[in-house]
Amino acid sequence: MSGGVPLPVMALCCVLSPVCRRLGLGTQPALPGNLLTGRTTVTWRKGNAGEGCSLPGSSWGERLADAVTPLWRLPYREQLQVKYESQRKVLQTLASRLQELGVDVQKPGELCCPLRPVVPSPVINGYRNKSTFSVNRGPDGNPKTVGLYVGTGRARNIVCVRADHVKNVPSKHKQVAQCYEEFIRRSPLDSCILFHEGGHWRELVVRTTSHGHTMAIVTFHPQELGQEALATQKALLKEFFASGPGAGCALTSLYFQESTMTRCSHEQSPFQLLYGEPHIFEDLLGLKFRISPDAFFQVNTSGAETLYRAVGELSQADGDTVLLDVCCGTGTIGLSLARHVSKVIGIEIVEKAIEDARWNAAFNGISNCEFHSGKAEAVLPQLLSSWEDTRPLVAVVNPSRAGIHYRVVRAIRNCKAIRRLLYISCKPEGEAMRNFLELCCPPDPGKKLVGEPFAPVLAIPFDLFPHTVHCELVLLFSR
Repeated sequence: MSGGVPLPVMALCCVLSPVCRRLGLGTQPALPGNLLTGRTTVTWRKGNAGEGCSLPGSSWGERLADAVTPLWRLPYREQLQVKYESQRKVLQTLASRLQELGVDVQKPGELCCPLRPVVPSPVINGYRNKSTFSVNRGPDGNPKTVGLYVGTGRARNIVCVRADHVKNVPSKHKQVAQCYEEFIRRSPLDSCILFHEGGHWRELVVRTTSHGHTMAIVTFHPQELGQEALATQKALLKEFFASGPGAGCALTSLYFQESTMTRCSHEQSPFQLLYGEPHIFEDLLGLKFRISPDAFFQVNTSGAETLYRAVGELSQADGDTVLLDVCCGTGTIGLSLARHVSKVIGIEIVEKAIEDARWNAAFNGISNCEFHSGKAEAVLPQLLSSWEDTRPLVAVVNPSRAGIHYRVVRAIRNCKAIRRLLYISCKPEGEAMRNFLELCCPPDPGKKLVGEPFAPVLAIPFDLFPHTVHCELVLLFSR
């Protein structure tokens, strides 16, 4: 730590400083606010002033683009170089942290393992198949503005701006968001900005596929409304998108979720289908996948295909291999590799995603997969503690930014059958770094990490998020 700032974040700030200089901005990003999330905004210091990351005279749309896609002004080749340098610093940090633990893994360049160039995205603009839009006050003060945030909650300067200028959001998503804004502005019910202040209309999620399918999910705070009043609002929303002004969006599915929390699962508050089909469908590596409202699916479909092909090659899995797919979502990784391995075992906390995975396996005629619903920290230790299969076992871990639970790391490390591990992280400088250290540290009986440590072998970044500072880092471990 230095001045209370985590080293990985400081490293990324150093990487982005040349970008700021190129754009005529200050060289120091302001750290309040989460620099590494696509939904949360980035604010920047210009000299000593707390100004935004927008160029003088820029529009609100450009300010939003600077906030959620801070690399959008750079040529794509330079974006890839920025990301390469940030991943290089992550590997330097990992090497340094492992050195502190007595693990000598440093390679030339002070990295913990070789780092390949960033694999570019096949699609650079409009690649997102899922977008989340907020409802809040716009630049003109209208509290029923649907868009993305500029500003931070800490600074109390949040403004909701339409996503018109944001390059990674496809036009279909922008169209649905604009129609939702028109609907809630017609509604007598208020938007819900702060739960305790009342209001109802909240987030909108839009999902699309290459088949032309579009799913819209509206989140609504019921407050004190009764069932009759709720039914009226659902009927009005359905009518608007099915036969009213929103019909031009040609929605495949319209869902409604009553939620008194910031986020909740289908189990906590069911997604209610108001109109259309219950699922949308996508093709990936020659397979067809069914997608439910809250199921995880990589936001860049063509980029995911590139990533999964590489995962298959790096796994070195063959016809005798059992593939363990942890945090498997709708089963995309395991199912795409199923024809190359003996068996696939997938684990996922979202029950609806597991239902999708099982459907996907059956529909595509894949019979060598089994999928388990539940928390990985509960399912995996039990599964591996009684593991007696003599076939080679390769693990692929693709968690959220929160990383994987300590008990999952412990189960993987203490399973002698796992000699090869692929960890896919969209935020390797975050909680994933803790996971890397737990996988590679010397045996620690006190923490019940008694298995042979892993060692990082190779790192490959994949740019699934052009114009942003993010990429997916694939770290290959072996022992």
